[in-house]
Amino acid sequence: MAQSDGISIAQRLGYPRDARVLILNADDFGMCHDENEATIQGLTEGLFTSSTILVTCPWFEEAAEFARDTPSADLGVHLTLTSEWNRYKWGPVLGSEAVPSLCDQGGYLWADVAHVYEHDRLDEVERELRAQVERALAAGIDVTHLDSHMGPLHLRADYHQVYGRIARDYRLPIRMLSRRLMVQMGMQALLDEIDRDGILHPDHFIAGGPREVAETESYWSRLIRELRPGLSELYCHPAFARAELLGCARDARQREADFRFFTSDTARRLIREEGIELIGYRKLRDAMRAA
Repeated sequence: MAQSDGISIAQRLGYPRDARVLILNADDFGMCHDENEATIQGLTEGLFTSSTILVTCPWFEEAAEFARDTPSADLGVHLTLTSEWNRYKWGPVLGSEAVPSLCDQGGYLWADVAHVYEHDRLDEVERELRAQVERALAAGIDVTHLDSHMGPLHLRADYHQVYGRIARDYRLPIRMLSRRLMVQMGMQALLDEIDRDGILHPDHFIAGGPREVAETESYWSRLIRELRPGLSELYCHPAFARAELLGCARDARQREADFRFFTSDTARRLIREEGIELIGYRKLRDAMRAA
């Protein structure tokens, strides 16, 4: 199922060439209760069509319980090599003794991508990431896709190869940078391998978010209006900015503003007026496994 022949993933899924199809993903499910409650509400009452779970976090079990109670939910694994907050930390599923290169002196995952690239051994990276997928499956989660928390698996070819092997072995679609950008980064050979393995991914990935809470509605509205034909993925981190989240996350108020927008009548009306089709990653996974 090569993807380099000019046929979009949306077309492969049966949509017309000019269709604008959107996956709206809620990242960081499982991080904390304030994140979980908003994510669950966004999946069941809002516009979110999928979510990815931080299986390394203390509140993972709440996300897993939702997954078991809601088997139709579109839930992936937010493959994690970083623990970015100053006062709220987590370590690897395998434990710091099993994968010591992945951890700082406190036994936590490194705080940023630069430290990941400086210290992590790729054999330990792959063992840990596979363990994260296995933990999700063992908890009863019907995993639909994979992506990368803070992006280290997207940005270097050697890390992306690990990412691709895991996706191939579990037959799961992935979030991926644009093919054009990957070619510019010297990853053409990796793209060819992904295509040969039949790994599906959205045609377009939209990264970033509003710079200020006051810009939330205008920012997301503009991105939605500018969606190109094909399958796009857009993500944010819906949460309630209560004492728990305010105590650890620098962007707590922006997370709540994003949640409010994507559960609003304004956003629903905009999606409808623009003729955008909302889907989850399950369609991509099913197409991969059928092939």
